[in-house]
Amino acid sequence: MAMIGVDIVVGKTLEHLYDDVEKLISRNLMFESLCKDTKSKLDTLKPLIQEMVQCNQRLNQPDTKLEPLEALIKGGLELVSKCSKIRLWNIYKKYKYTSKFLELNESLQKQLDALNVQVASDVKKILEVIGRLDPMNQNQQLPELPEFVVGLDVPLKDLKSKLLEDDEVSMLVLTAPGGCGKTTLATMFCQDEEVKDKFKNNIIFIPVSKNPNLDQIVQQLYGRNSSSAPRNKENAIESWASWRRLWNKNQDPLLLVFDDVWSGYRSEFILDKFVQLKMSNYKILVTSRFELLRFGSPYRLPLLEFDNAMKLFHHSASLGDKSSHIPKDLARKVVVRCKGFPLGITVVGRSLYGQPIEIWINRERKWSSILDFETGLFFDLRTSLDVLDEEMMECFLDLASFPEGRKIPVTALVDMWEELYDLHEDTDTWCMGNLYELSNRSLVNILDRRSIKRERLPRDTFYGHHFVIQHDILRELAIYHSKQVPVEDRKRMIIDSSGDNLIPKWWREQKHQTIKARLLSITTDQNFSANWPSMQLPEVEVLVLNLQKNGKCDLPEFVEKMDKLKSLQNISLCKCGINGGAFSNMVDAFPNMQEMNLVHCNGFKELPVKLCDLVHLKKLSITNCKGLFRLPKRIGKLENLELLRLRACYGLLNLPRSIRNLKNLKIFDICDCYRIAALPEYIGEMKSLKKFDIRYCLSLKMLT
Repeated sequence: MAMIGVDIVVGKTLEHLYDDVEKLISRNLMFESLCKDTKSKLDTLKPLIQEMVQCNQRLNQPDTKLEPLEALIKGGLELVSKCSKIRLWNIYKKYKYTSKFLELNESLQKQLDALNVQVASDVKKILEVIGRLDPMNQNQQLPELPEFVVGLDVPLKDLKSKLLEDDEVSMLVLTAPGGCGKTTLATMFCQDEEVKDKFKNNIIFIPVSKNPNLDQIVQQLYGRNSSSAPRNKENAIESWASWRRLWNKNQDPLLLVFDDVWSGYRSEFILDKFVQLKMSNYKILVTSRFELLRFGSPYRLPLLEFDNAMKLFHHSASLGDKSSHIPKDLARKVVVRCKGFPLGITVVGRSLYGQPIEIWINRERKWSSILDFETGLFFDLRTSLDVLDEEMMECFLDLASFPEGRKIPVTALVDMWEELYDLHEDTDTWCMGNLYELSNRSLVNILDRRSIKRERLPRDTFYGHHFVIQHDILRELAIYHSKQVPVEDRKRMIIDSSGDNLIPKWWREQKHQTIKARLLSITTDQNFSANWPSMQLPEVEVLVLNLQKNGKCDLPEFVEKMDKLKSLQNISLCKCGINGGAFSNMVDAFPNMQEMNLVHCNGFKELPVKLCDLVHLKKLSITNCKGLFRLPKRIGKLENLELLRLRACYGLLNLPRSIRNLKNLKIFDICDCYRIAALPEYIGEMKSLKKFDIRYCLSLKMLT
């Protein structure tokens, strides 16, 4: 009978005594009954000693309490050895050693009683600290919730629906830019009564951060029983899973929360480890500024709606208390500036708490961005950009050249980046790849307006149905980042004016300053009526204009002095209510144009004839111009045209016969022009044509 898991000395001694007693029973009938009594006590002692040793290990106690038993067993070995040598006729020695046997058995019984009491006491201690030792009962300390939380009830309900009700989902990534409330929502989820009822005490909350430390994560997994953690951290997570399975015989559900996980090999390696474990009955919630698409479709935490933003601001600024004198309309203006961004609302509210109304008014007047007054907030947000390489950083900053809150056509970005970064091959793929990278980091949202059934053809890199949205606070971050260098040295000049008083001071006072920017963006509203101050921008290669004004709106005079724009070869117009006269002026200004993109431009029913004078034009793309009914009859004059795209122009009824003259045309796209009933005769004369897209042209009868 082998002893398992007991102290080596006590175990071996007990085994020897047990064997010797059995031999004595078989060889010497004088002590048979006494030996059987001894053997019975030894049988009882063996598991008790084993349990005692385990308790000592669990409670980190020394084995000194077994020392009296060890001495008793050694004495028993000597007694059995002497008894085996007694002859039947030696009555004196038989009597003498019978008394000693009785004493041995009496002492063994006392040891049994003492060990039973000791083990019971140790087990009680173990039960009292079982939460510190058992991985099935090791809730980690959760972050404290803010004293005031608003706007997270619906997202909390969504998380519970996905993680508690959907058995198909084992891991969910909760994503949003920094400061939007991801950790707060994850903490609320862990403290929710329905969640606690499901997972009991089996909730482990682990902060990961930008540079994850595997040693610390392993320590947190094992809880306070960190002494059980293996020294070899390479397989530590697998060891923990095995350790947990030993304890979790009932397969109780487990919730793991990894907070603030960044994109990168180290973080994703750790998540991969848990995915590969394939443990039963467990859920993983990950909070991250990145979408981490490898781990499934993420849940994007929305920003605060205006009513909830006002509630948070009222709390942060303690309105209704010392600041009750602040007019409601002024508070509303400040909240609008915060764009629904929780961290920004909280920081701004605290900074205005108890301040005189004059400070409120001055800040609101001078405030082009919340980052202008809260530089600490800028540095908090800036960490989201630290993971971007130089190329992606430039792309992120370029997005701010488009108006706030607008959907940016990907085709416009393709045109812009092709010019700025001297792209020649696979431009569309390069641009879309960088946009997806930014989207994965929650820095932009990408919209695909195609219906599910209308998928892109293989190798079709046209992204006319794709749009990008940059959240207002991230746009402000990009603009503020660009302002960190002197005006004359900025790569991009972004001017956002909504009235005479908001033209930048440096522009008004330094009229003849030479600026090195390669990109110029000007946005105005319908109230803008000022004369444009002069400005020298000889290096500008990309001009983004969003001039929202009723009636005629002339280009600034300084645009005519931009030498590099005089040779403009690419222009994109998006949602422009352009008329024939303005279009003709544009053609006259840029006669060498090689590429033109019109997206959602519904200002004309017929393309102006002047278009046909652009004899150098190689690409003409007209998409989603639903008011367009006909093309110019002389479009065949564009003999250098290589691409003609007329996609989703629902009003287009027919194509002019002169299209047959486009001898260099390689790509002809009339996808989704469902009212075109026939193609012009002799279209087969277009010998260079390699691709002809007529998908969803439902009125076409047949091709001949």
